[in-house]
Amino acid sequence: MALLLYRIGRFSFRHAWQVLVSWLVVFAAALGLGLGLGGQMNESFEIPGSESQDALDRLAQVFPEVAGLSAQVVIETTDGSAIDTHRDELAQVASDISDLEHVTQALDPYSEYATGTLSDDGEAAIIQVQFDTDMMDKLGDDKQNVVDIAETLADDGLRVEFGGTLYQDITYGLTVTEAIGVAFAAIVLIVAFGSVLAAGLPLGSALMAVGVTMGVLLFVTRFVVVSNASPLLAVMIGIAVGIDYALFILSRHRNQLAKGMRVEESAATSVGTSGSAVTFAAATVMVALLGLLIVDIPFLSVMGVAAAGGVLMALLAALTLLPALFGLAGERLRPKEGSRVWRRETGENAKPTMGRRWVRLVLRAPIVFVILVIGVLGVTALPALHMETSLPSGKNEAEGATAREAYDMITDHFGEGSNGPMLVMLDITQVDNDTLVDDLAAIRGRVAAVPGVASAGDALPNPTVDSAIIQVIPTTGPADPETTKTVAALRALAAGIEADYNAVSSVTGSTAVQIDITDRLNGALLPFAGVVVGLSFILLALVFRSILVPLKAAVSFLLSAFAAFGVVVMVFQDGALGTIMGIVPGPIISFLPVILLAIVFGLAMDYEVFLVSGMREAHVRGLKPREAIEEGFASAARVVTAAALIMFFVFVAFVPEGAGVIKVIALGLAAGIFFDAFLVRMTLVPALMALFGKHAWQLPKWLERHLPDLDIEGEHLREYRARAEWAQQHHAAIAFEDLVVGNERAPFEPVTGEVPAGGVLVVRGDVAPRAVVAATLAGRVNPHSGRLQVLGRTLPGDGAALISRVAIADLGNLDDRARELSLGQLIGRHGAFGRTDLRTELAEHQVVSVIDDLDAALRAVGWDGPRLTAQTRLTSLDALGRAIALAGAAVVELPELLVLEVGALGFDARSGGLVARVVAAVQRLIRADVTLVLTTGMAFDATQLRELGREIEVIDLLRAKASPASADFDSSARKELHR
Repeated sequence: MALLLYRIGRFSFRHAWQVLVSWLVVFAAALGLGLGLGGQMNESFEIPGSESQDALDRLAQVFPEVAGLSAQVVIETTDGSAIDTHRDELAQVASDISDLEHVTQALDPYSEYATGTLSDDGEAAIIQVQFDTDMMDKLGDDKQNVVDIAETLADDGLRVEFGGTLYQDITYGLTVTEAIGVAFAAIVLIVAFGSVLAAGLPLGSALMAVGVTMGVLLFVTRFVVVSNASPLLAVMIGIAVGIDYALFILSRHRNQLAKGMRVEESAATSVGTSGSAVTFAAATVMVALLGLLIVDIPFLSVMGVAAAGGVLMALLAALTLLPALFGLAGERLRPKEGSRVWRRETGENAKPTMGRRWVRLVLRAPIVFVILVIGVLGVTALPALHMETSLPSGKNEAEGATAREAYDMITDHFGEGSNGPMLVMLDITQVDNDTLVDDLAAIRGRVAAVPGVASAGDALPNPTVDSAIIQVIPTTGPADPETTKTVAALRALAAGIEADYNAVSSVTGSTAVQIDITDRLNGALLPFAGVVVGLSFILLALVFRSILVPLKAAVSFLLSAFAAFGVVVMVFQDGALGTIMGIVPGPIISFLPVILLAIVFGLAMDYEVFLVSGMREAHVRGLKPREAIEEGFASAARVVTAAALIMFFVFVAFVPEGAGVIKVIALGLAAGIFFDAFLVRMTLVPALMALFGKHAWQLPKWLERHLPDLDIEGEHLREYRARAEWAQQHHAAIAFEDLVVGNERAPFEPVTGEVPAGGVLVVRGDVAPRAVVAATLAGRVNPHSGRLQVLGRTLPGDGAALISRVAIADLGNLDDRARELSLGQLIGRHGAFGRTDLRTELAEHQVVSVIDDLDAALRAVGWDGPRLTAQTRLTSLDALGRAIALAGAAVVELPELLVLEVGALGFDARSGGLVARVVAAVQRLIRADVTLVLTTGMAFDATQLRELGREIEVIDLLRAKASPASADFDSSARKELHR
C-alpha cells in the first residue's frame, strides 16, 4: 500500500499541471451536471417492509386521492368570536384551493365528510388539503398558491397558518456562520504551519473535493430520492475530513523538507507514509457510514452513501491533488532555516513541545487519568439515559415559523393529537356485502374505544368497495410515547377484526410511519454498532497487528459517543442553552443516534490511526514502550490537535443558523469530536497504552502468520527508497549486492556483481534455483534478501514494470503450447507481447520475415536442417534448431533483457559447444544493447562465450551451509513460483 501511494504521489508531483487541470475539469463537469441536469431534493421517510409503509403503498392503489402529501390550513378568530360567522368565506377558500393543479381535494371544514375540523370552542377550523403527489419539488407553485388564497381570510380579521410536512423548514443551505467555521479552520492552519501558502493547500484540496461531491449528489437527485439533509451532511463531513487528511500529509511533507529532503522525494514519501494512515482512516469512516445500509431505511442509506462519497472524494484529493499542489509550490513550502517552524520541525527547540509535556504528565500517573476521563465522560453521558426520539414535526420548528404556529393553534383548539392523525386501513374484499355497512360501523366502534383515541371518523369505502379507511385522532401528539402505545393497541385489534368480520386492518399515516421508523432505528442501533465496530476492529487489527490496541479503540469510542449523546439530549431535549442557540426543546431526531455513531466512530478512528501509528512506528524502531508512546504522541499531537480543532469549528459553525436535522447532527459531531480527540485519544489512549506496556503490540503467533502486513508505518517504503537510492548509483543493466535467492528454508550464498547493457550474465546451478533466479530477474518473484536492480528497476518493488521488458525462453523443453502450434503461430503470438499498440498477433509478412532471420541465424552457426517455414513443427527439429526457434519466439517480444534457460542442452560439459552455438545464433537476432542471461548447469564453461564480444559475468548458485536438502528447496521453489 505504502509503495503504491508513493508512486501515486510521485506521479502527481511530476505531472502537477495535468493533475490540477484534470481536477478542475472534473470539478466543473460535476457542478455543471449537478446544476444543469440535476433534480430536486425531496423528503421521503419510507420504511420498506413495515406495516405502515405496506398500507401506504396499498393506499396509493385503492385511494390514490389520499396517497400524496397533505397540508392543513388552520384558521382562528383573533377576537374570540365564533368561526361560524365566516362559514361562507371558508367554503370559498376551500373551493379555490381545490382548483389548483396538484390539489385533489381541499375539504370544507363544514363538509359532511370532514372529521375533527371544527374546534369544540367554536373559534378555529381546519381546511384539509390533499395533493396528488408526495414529491415536494412538484408542489412549489401550489404551495405558494395555497398561502396566497388562504391569506385573503386575513382581510376578514382571521389568523391563518399552514401545517404539514410541506410547510416545515426542511431546506438546508450554507450560511455565513459556515464560512466563519472555515475561516477559523484557516486560522488554525496558519498557526499550525506558520505559512499562508501552506495553510491554503488543505483548504483548496478540501473545497475541490466538496465541490465535486456536491455536483455528483445534485445530479444523482435526478434518479434517486435524496433528502435535503444529505448534501449538507456530505459537505460538512467532506470539508472536515478533507482538511484533516490534507493536513496530515502536508505536515509530514513540511517536516521532511525542514530536514533537507528533496521536494519531489518528500512529496512522494509523504503520500506513501502519512497517506497510508489517511487511507486507512478514511476506510474506517466509510465503513461506518456505509454501515447505515444495514438499517435498511432508504433515506438513511442515501445519507450514508452521500457522506461516504464525500469522504472518498476528500481522500482522492489528498492523495492526488495535494501532491500536485506540492509540485507547483516547490521550494516555497520548505521552512526557512532558523525560523520557529524550522526549529520545531527539526527538533532544535530547547524546550519540549506542549504535546510532549502533556504526555509526560499523563505517563506519570496513567491510572489517575484513566479514572478522571471515564468519570467526566460518564457524568456527561447521564442525560442520554432519558433520551426520547422521533422524526421532525411542526413542534420542532422555530417559534414564528408557520408550521410551528399551526401546530400550536391545533394543539390549543383541537388537542395535540390532531397534529398527527392516523389512518386505519381495511381490506374489505372478504367482508359480507349484506352486512358491510354494519360491519364497518362495528369496526369503527372498536377503533374509537381504544385507549388514547380521541375520535374516529366513519369508515369510508373506496369506489370499488374493496378497501376502506378510518381517520383516527389520538389524544397525544406525534412525538409522545403514549401515541406509540395507541398505535400498538390499534394494531392489536387486527386479529379480532379479521376473525369477526373477515377484514384485514393495518395502521398507517405519517404518525404511524414515524413510529415505525423510530422503532426500526432503535432496533437496528445495536446490530449496526456491532457490525461497524467489528469491521473496524478487524481493520485496525490489520493495521496495528495487535489485539489490545483495536479493542481499546473500539471500547473507548463508546465513552465519547455516549457523552455526545448526553450533550445533545441536554441541549435539544432538556432545553439547556436553548434560548441562546435558538433551539426548541423536544425529542431527538430518531436517526441521530445511528448517524452520530457512524460518523463519530469513523472520525475517532482517524485520530486513533494518526496517534497510535506514530507510537507503533517508534516501537518498530526499537524504543521501549513508554518511550515509544511519548515519541509517537509528541510527533502527532500538534497535527491531531489542529485537525480536531478544525473539525470542531466546522461542525459548530452549522449549529447557530443550521436548520432542524443539521443543527442536531452538527452539535453532536462537535461534542463527539471534542470529547474523543482531547479526552479519549490524547489523554485516555496514552494512559491505557502505558498500562498495557509491551503487551499492547503482542499478537498470537498463529494469527500473526495469517494477517497481511499492511505496513501503515511505511517501513517497507523506507526499505524500498534505500534500495532505489542504491539502484540509482548503479547504471548497469543488472546490478546485485549480497543478493540471496530462494527463501528462509532454502537460501543460497549471497552474490554480488554487475552486468552492463549488452553484457551476458551466466547463472550456474541446479534447475530449481535457476528457475527462481530467472523469475526474480523478470520481476515475478522477490529475492529473499540483498539488493537487486534490473533495467533501472528496483526489486522487490518495481517487478510489474519488468514484465513486458524481460522475456524468458526455456530452450531445452517444449511445453504443450509449443508442441501444438506451428512455428509461424508461435512467433505470431509471442510477437503480440512486444507490440505497443493493440496486443494482436504479428502480420503474416512479419512472421515470414522473422522466420527467414531465424533460418539465416541457424545457417550461420552450421545448422544444416530443412528450411524453416511458418508450417514447421518444433517437434520435427533437432535440439539446436528447436532451441534457436524457441529463443527466436522470445526475441520477437522485443525484450531489453533476454533470459535463456538451457535446460537439457546444458546437462553436461560435452553439450557446452551446443549452448555456445545457440547463444551465437541468438546474438544475430537481437540488438547489441539487449542483455543476455544464460541459466545453465554447473558444468558449463563460460569461456566458450568469449567470441560473442560481450562482457561476461558468471555467478554460481552455492547452497548456504545450513540449508536443507535439495528436495526441500525444489518443493519450496515450486510453491514460490506458483504463488
